[in-house]
Amino acid sequence: MPPPPPKIIRVVDLETTGPAPPAHGVCEIGWQDVALGADGRWELHGEGGARLVNPGRAMPPITQAIHHILDEQVADAPLWHDVARAALDPYPRRIALAAHRADFEQVFCTPALTRSAEWICTWKCAMRLWPDAPSFSNQVLRYWRKPEGIEHERGLPAHRAFPDAYVTAFTLRDMLNDVGFEQLLDWSRVPGLIPRVRYGPDRGKDWREIEEEVLIGFLGDRDIDIRYTAETELARRRGGGPVGRETRQGSLL
Repeated sequence: MPPPPPKIIRVVDLETTGPAPPAHGVCEIGWQDVALGADGRWELHGEGGARLVNPGRAMPPITQAIHHILDEQVADAPLWHDVARAALDPYPRRIALAAHRADFEQVFCTPALTRSAEWICTWKCAMRLWPDAPSFSNQVLRYWRKPEGIEHERGLPAHRAFPDAYVTAFTLRDMLNDVGFEQLLDWSRVPGLIPRVRYGPDRGKDWREIEEEVLIGFLGDRDIDIRYTAETELARRRGGGPVGRETRQGSLL
């Protein structure tokens, strides 16, 4: 009997004309798989890939300045719905999808296109595992952590779909080998737990350091991650206990 196919998580990254469909569309998708080996360790799997996509509209200069994809490069490319299923639901079938700030990808990668796949958000998980990182962007984590085995040039240029997926895959690999698949799913299902206050007079402080009156003010913030963080810290102060896992680097709570 042939061995069963490996358990695979597909890391994806999208380049788009903007953040909000249907006004905006996908112009490139990239992917890199991470698979569970026979030794119980997760490693990058396969070569990954990318496809240009016709977004069905002109490329705004403000987004071209980020990814540098030209209208003429995507004019003859397939449309998103002709590309998405094969890229998001490959064979062997993946057990989950992953992305850095996966909430963005999920706006375009709808349950109908992913067969309702579970998602891991490496941004949310990074804040739980490495709260002392100087930033939680894909590229800052890359250079701060220096993951073993990453090929520098293969992860360039930044802000193109395959290089960004490739870099994220190393972050995901190390997270999986540290805390496991189920823990990453749990953290990804709730809003992000922000390690430090982002703005205002207390900017940069640990949430435990700010006055309760100020903390309560954050409960009405427009950002769901900040609201969740404030709610979590308030619950801790009032006896609700910590949320999530204590890490080797320490936790927010």
